[in-house]
This record gives sequence, structure tokens and C-alpha cells, in this order.
Amino acid sequence: MSSKDALETLTKQVNAAVKNGAKLHYGGKPVQRDGSFFEPTILTHITRDNPAYFEEFFGPVAQIYVVKNDDEAVALANDSHYGLGGAVFSQDIERAKKMASRIETGMVYINWLTDTAAELPFGGVKRSGYGRELSDLGIKEFVNQKLVVVRK
Repeated sequence: MSSKDALETLTKQVNAAVKNGAKLHYGGKPVQRDGSFFEPTILTHITRDNPAYFEEFFGPVAQIYVVKNDDEAVALANDSHYGLGGAVFSQDIERAKKMASRIETGMVYINWLTDTAAELPFGGVKRSGYGRELSDLGIKEFVNQKLVVVRK
């Protein structure tokens, strides 16, 4: 973890998730050693009324949800206050592209975890930001563009 405070915050989040009905399958507590370490953790059965449903966990905590079809998967992904990046894994690339186009995030990767490179625009939507950095889109965030209209 990045700090003792981050470790304490994550510990409180996991404990609150479990207290509110999430099922802890693995991990769930700080590692007892020098530094700020947290066990890899797996949570399931997180319902919409559980605070964990709408929180970002900045640590090794996997939240696993089970859905019946693509529509439910997209609805779950979009039922968030955040929207930085997402990933779709599928052997059917056309299906994955259709899902990606429906997911409300600034970036969606297919068969790859989120990544960054200078030529790729980086940024989110909702509470995950506004605008883009990097690429030609990002450089335009640092300039004032002017429109000049001439009427003859």
C-alpha cells in the first residue's frame, strides 16, 4: 500500500463490506510485518445497498459479481459513480467491441488490462475526470484554441 493511511482505509472498507453482507472468500486483513501491506482479498455477494458497491478499493481487493448476460454485465459496469477504465475479455472480438461501446468509461480495453502510452488518450468520465491527457487530445487541454469566423 502507498501509506499507513491507505492501509487503514482499505481495512475499514473491507470490514464494512463484510459487515454489510459481502462474503469474504480470501484474505481481508493487513499483513503483520514492517510496512503497509494488505492480503490479496476476494469479495462476493456485494449488493447495491452495501457501501462497497459504489466505492473504489485502492488495494488488492477483487470484487466478483455474477451476471446472466451481456446486458446485465453492461448495466452493472455502468452502475457506478466512476468511469476511468474498463476491460472486456472475450474470444468473440465483435461481441466485445459491442459491449465496449456501451460501457460508460473513458477507456475500454479488450482482452487486456488498462494501460497507458504517450500516443493513447488517457482519462475518464463521471467522477473519474473530465478531458484527456496524453496524445493529441491531451495536448489540447493545455492550449486555448480560438475560433475566428469571417463573414463576407
